[in-house]
Amino acid sequence: MRRLTRRDFIRASALGMGAVVVSSGLTGCGGSSSNRNSDNGNERLVAFHHGVASGDPQTQGVILWTRVTPEDGDTSPVSVSWEVASDADFTQLVNEDSTEVRQAYDYTLKVDVQGLEPGKTYYYRFHAAGVTSPVGVTRTLPEGSVDQVTFAVLSCSNYPAGFFHVYAEAAKEAQLDAVLHLGDYLYEYATDGYDGDQAEQMGRALPENNDLEMIQLVDYRRRYALYRTDPDLQALHAKAPFIAVWDDHEIANDAWMEGAENHDSTEGDYLLRKQYALQAYFEWMPIRPFDDNDREIIYRSFHYGDLVSLHMLDTRIIGRDEQLSYTDYLTDTGLDAEAFTAAVTDPNRHLLGTTQLNWLSEALATSSATWQVLGQQVLMGRMLMPAEMLQGLLAPAPELVTLIEELTTLKGRYLQGDPTLTEEEIARITTVLPYNLDAWDGYMAEREVLLQTAKQLGKNLVVLAGDTHNAWASHLTIDGGEGKQSVGVELATASVSSPGLEYYLQLPTEAIPQAEQAITLLVDDLQYLNASQRGYLRVTFTAEETRADWRFVSTVKSSDYQVDEARGHSMTVQAGSPALTQAD
Repeated sequence: MRRLTRRDFIRASALGMGAVVVSSGLTGCGGSSSNRNSDNGNERLVAFHHGVASGDPQTQGVILWTRVTPEDGDTSPVSVSWEVASDADFTQLVNEDSTEVRQAYDYTLKVDVQGLEPGKTYYYRFHAAGVTSPVGVTRTLPEGSVDQVTFAVLSCSNYPAGFFHVYAEAAKEAQLDAVLHLGDYLYEYATDGYDGDQAEQMGRALPENNDLEMIQLVDYRRRYALYRTDPDLQALHAKAPFIAVWDDHEIANDAWMEGAENHDSTEGDYLLRKQYALQAYFEWMPIRPFDDNDREIIYRSFHYGDLVSLHMLDTRIIGRDEQLSYTDYLTDTGLDAEAFTAAVTDPNRHLLGTTQLNWLSEALATSSATWQVLGQQVLMGRMLMPAEMLQGLLAPAPELVTLIEELTTLKGRYLQGDPTLTEEEIARITTVLPYNLDAWDGYMAEREVLLQTAKQLGKNLVVLAGDTHNAWASHLTIDGGEGKQSVGVELATASVSSPGLEYYLQLPTEAIPQAEQAITLLVDDLQYLNASQRGYLRVTFTAEETRADWRFVSTVKSSDYQVDEARGHSMTVQAGSPALTQAD
């Protein structure tokens, strides 16, 4: 069988990744009794099992989404109508229309509703064969002077790993302009593939027809269908428009341009698998394609008047070179530091790719908004950790705790200028290596170009990240003539249900706060870390400041939970001053 090429992928993506119906006004179709109660004159048995959603708002439009499930065994098209109103009672309709959904697109429907007003809240619902969907709420982008913008930022939701309480809590936010989902909306593994050991007792095991690793189109479709039956996820989708990008698990773990760590030759052609994954993504997510001819391109901007320009990036598949691995630089005497440094700082290594980086540079240069915000997947901050600590993360918990105590004591003395420190002791804390080569630390040259661009343009830069399952806050620094200079901040959300550092380090609960403080001290640019809890990030922008509020739930392993108010954390950054400070 001939291997799929990039040209093949582009051609297939343009033809096979779902259809978007454009609707620009009132047609008089949506409200008719014939459309609501019948299907082409024949009674059908259908349901809206997967709720409703909206996304990718514009000043005069927004994407609306639903899926109609035929329950009568009939695979013919189903007629669907919709209504959009400026009031919750649907007495002030601004858009109604109808179309058909088809098996070819998994009976999903995306409507690009146009002709709306900027900065307004709208209500929407769908009808099919006498059945009415739940009601969703959405909001268009504002124009002109804007006082405040608020986002809920989330990532990494693994169904068998736990309940989606985090989605439920985010849906309770009083005012959200949008939900930013930064990827790993779902995971490709079977139930037992990743933190699923309690799935059965929680009632979160994958169904038998989908309890294998996702490879084929039907696998991805069934996984989305399962996730979208979750009531907490449905509640958040119905609450506010989503602005989403994918990360790796929407395809396979540690994906890059031409492959993935979790894909081998026994699983077929990677580009074909990616095509299936992205087709399902576009069918099931309320996303508007950036380029109708190439659905692999999802980087795009959203402008909230004069206050926020949000640039959503793809750091995963459009331009990423394959990740480096420390094992490739190990010798009989240890790490070949010279070879590794040359590789990790290679200017020819890309994460965004030249085309996307040029697009972003122009977007930053042409935007006059107070805040330039990057919504993207992986940590951008320098996570340079003492090499000894990096190696020690693999040690048993008691040894790791001892090592943490030693290194933090040394770092404290070093920061205080202790003249009694020996050269060996200083080397223990100043010999540093990147913690995660899958993040921007594995692509240092391109990060430097991006941050230098932001500095030269004089922009207030806020970077949002997911991926790690932990909450972080960092200064984004560049190497200046007089040492490091901060040019922006990074705010990273915890996961919805996927486990964090507490899972990987296997530290006792009582040792986690010490580990969080130690890592924050040992990593120079890091200002905050929660390494053990699931949660989301609320970010609020005004002309004067950006405020980050991390919110956590007590557990995702039980249906009973509370919001952990004691561990919540808040920080601010002032416009014109790229430095994080603690907030009340």
